Amino acid sequence: MAWKMKRWCMGFGRRPRPFLAVLAWLPLLTLSLAQNAPATATDAGDWPMFRGHPSLQGVASGKLSSSLKLLWTHPSGGPVKASPAIVGGQVFTASGDSNIYALNFQTGAKRWSFTTQAEIESSPLVRQGRVFVGSSDGILYALDAQSGALIWKYKTDDKILGAPNWFRAEGAKEDWILVGSYDFKLHCVGAETGRSNWVYETGNYINGSPAIASGRTVFGGCDAILHIIGLADGKKVKEGDAGAYVAGSAALINGRAYFGNYENVFQCVDLEKGTNLWSYRDRAFPYFSSPAVTTDRLVFGGRDKRLHCVDRATGEAKWVFGTRGKVDSSPVICDGKVVVGSEDGRVYLVSLADGSELWQYDIGQGVTSSPAVAHGRVVIGSDDGSTYCFGPKP
Repeated sequence: MAWKMKRWCMGFGRRPRPFLAVLAWLPLLTLSLAQNAPATATDAGDWPMFRGHPSLQGVASGKLSSSLKLLWTHPSGGPVKASPAIVGGQVFTASGDSNIYALNFQTGAKRWSFTTQAEIESSPLVRQGRVFVGSSDGILYALDAQSGALIWKYKTDDKILGAPNWFRAEGAKEDWILVGSYDFKLHCVGAETGRSNWVYETGNYINGSPAIASGRTVFGGCDAILHIIGLADGKKVKEGDAGAYVAGSAALINGRAYFGNYENVFQCVDLEKGTNLWSYRDRAFPYFSSPAVTTDRLVFGGRDKRLHCVDRATGEAKWVFGTRGKVDSSPVICDGKVVVGSEDGRVYLVSLADGSELWQYDIGQGVTSSPAVAHGRVVIGSDDGSTYCFGPKP
């Protein structure tokens, strides 16, 4: 998921500071954020949210054919920039026409739609029979996944473009939903009630989705700060200079955060030690794409029109794959393959091993949406206003 720079950050907040080799952290007791391995979306193979899992690692389970065909399309009245969700035989996709749609996963037929008061770029989160989605009207909506009926709505003071995330606090009787807003705040809301649990204020717009692991949430924003917040109480654990505006979302694994910034740097930060472990610089183009993470590799798109793969431990380049347009789409890794969209109007499937092209499909208009991958299929939106589903050829 990504947005045009002119819509956020420009002229607001503090000027980005030069990238620092070591982040300046607030002192506090350290708490491990470790995860033992890359997380896949769910055991059932669904794709319930942006990047598939609360840690935002962008890895899907199951098999994925190297030879895909178009299975169905669903049109809408505005560009589809959000990443779809796939749960329980339904696809949930949001559009710039202000609607969220529930579609049949097999056929693409519409089951229901719900209209908000402004365009939607926030990717839906599906959890325990409910759909949570933010809108440019500044409202977080909770809908019934089967009927589309409104359950509750929670109002922020500005638009919501980033995807919501979820966690269950110790001792809590319900899930808690996290979402960032252009009101400079991260909001924590009860999934059952829609009531606020806490609000954390930053220095500028929050554009991406907050990543979650081991009792903490990590996110950047237009204040050029990497924030680490305690989930139980919404209190600051640490913060560090991200080097520049952070447009996308971080991925978390093994106590490390991986993210790119607007000053053309992709970086790895040790969240316990507060140190920058490596920085990747290539051409002078910013990174809006969020990374996909495996045990040894990191894959992300760039506005240099290329998909980049680096060694997760060192940041050393493994390969680059060139397209004909900006790659703001966030890639997904599945079965040794990488799926990503480009503003050249194409969806690409490339080999994780060497970056060679395996397949492509020319939609004809830009693809800034990030793919959802589940049950051997790829679902992705396009700026032409349609949602596309690809699956294996017979």
